[in-house]
Amino acid sequence: MVRQGADMPLRRCAECGGYAYGGAPACAACRDLVDGIVERAWAAFLEQWDTGAGDDQERALAEMVVDEPDRHDWRLVDAALDRLVCPDCGDRLTRGPAGCPACDRAHGYRYAAIERDRPGVPPGNEHAIRVNVSVVRRPQVTSESEVLVRRLLLPLLLAGFLPTTEEAQRVSVKTSPPQRRAHLVERVVEALAEDVSRTRRAAPAGGSSPTSPGTPAATRRRSGRGRSR
Repeated sequence: MVRQGADMPLRRCAECGGYAYGGAPACAACRDLVDGIVERAWAAFLEQWDTGAGDDQERALAEMVVDEPDRHDWRLVDAALDRLVCPDCGDRLTRGPAGCPACDRAHGYRYAAIERDRPGVPPGNEHAIRVNVSVVRRPQVTSESEVLVRRLLLPLLLAGFLPTTEEAQRVSVKTSPPQRRAHLVERVVEALAEDVSRTRRAAPAGGSSPTSPGTPAATRRRSGRGRSR
């Protein structure tokens, strides 16, 4: 399974200027990066099966994965769903409009898939990535406020961050005026990103935790009580 490392550096997107991945779905470059999270998993899966380029073979594999989501990584399940057509709305399965019965049903089943945390990240980081990716890739069924928060936090989650309850509450700005909401969330995320970067820069001096030898300092402090799920 192709996975990004927990120490992936935060970097700016040349197209939108925000942190890479966080501009999706509006920024095409960031959208391609987010889609790549699941597409790399699918490409590796096809190599294992040594399938040809036939659409029928690929569709049959996608159906097999979707029929048994609890046996596969969530990236693979999401990629498989993209390759199936919804019988109700005709869109990619789970990617149809809000209220489509077949898409909603398949979306519920996808959460039976495997969510295995990468080494060195707080427990629950993988689930957070999975939820945020799902929201960013089907924004039409989610509120604008939630899409905003989910997309801006995604780069930090991919870097191994997991917000505490207090930090998650700071990012949630549902009571703020809509015209100021994006600015407020961006400010909070920028502060969190700087905190992550500063902690990483200090990590070589501090070394690893004596209780968790392989855990980077940038993620250790996120694994205590008060962590949001």
